Amino acid sequence: MTRIAEKKQLPERTADIPSDMEIVQRVLNGDPEAFAEILGRYEGHVFAVVRKHLPRDRLEEIAQETFVRAYQSLHNFHRADSFKQWLSAIAVRTCYDYWRKRYRRKEIPMSRLSEKQLEWFDQAVSLESAADIEALGRRREARELLDHALARLSAEDRMVVKLIHLEGLSIKEAADLLGWSVTNTKVRAFRSRKKLHKIFTRIRRD
Repeated sequence: MTRIAEKKQLPERTADIPSDMEIVQRVLNGDPEAFAEILGRYEGHVFAVVRKHLPRDRLEEIAQETFVRAYQSLHNFHRADSFKQWLSAIAVRTCYDYWRKRYRRKEIPMSRLSEKQLEWFDQAVSLESAADIEALGRRREARELLDHALARLSAEDRMVVKLIHLEGLSIKEAADLLGWSVTNTKVRAFRSRKKLHKIFTRIRRD
């Protein structure tokens, strides 16, 4: 009997939880403190998104910037949209802006590379499919080298490589997050993989 009573009470408790749109509307109606509910609800998600694209020492800064931008743009959020997806797009674009401002080329001598890293390079330059690159990118010895190669790419190319070739998103999913057209994203995805391939080849030859 106790379990039945608990099950009957559950819908009432669930009904008391405001939807994302209800919270957004409260903020827009002059209750800025309500945004704290959004922060508590999606803080972990935003950190997870940002963590995929930025150095660890920049996570808190960019996550905070994401929420600031979201707050300032609430009037652009449409009821029919997924708030989580909308917030994800803001997080991705904030990461993109970070790399766009800090884009520069770096060089590391091949003498600093271990045998396992050299082996990884030999495999990477021979890959043709994005799936193979994604699988190879999971190997521990690849991370430092992959980060180095990504640092040589423009902010646009870097984000496309991360979203499509490493995270496995579709062209449309990446386009939606970045706010680009599908055609532009498709072209960029092709070119960015070719650029990454050339970087691997050049480093191995140095």
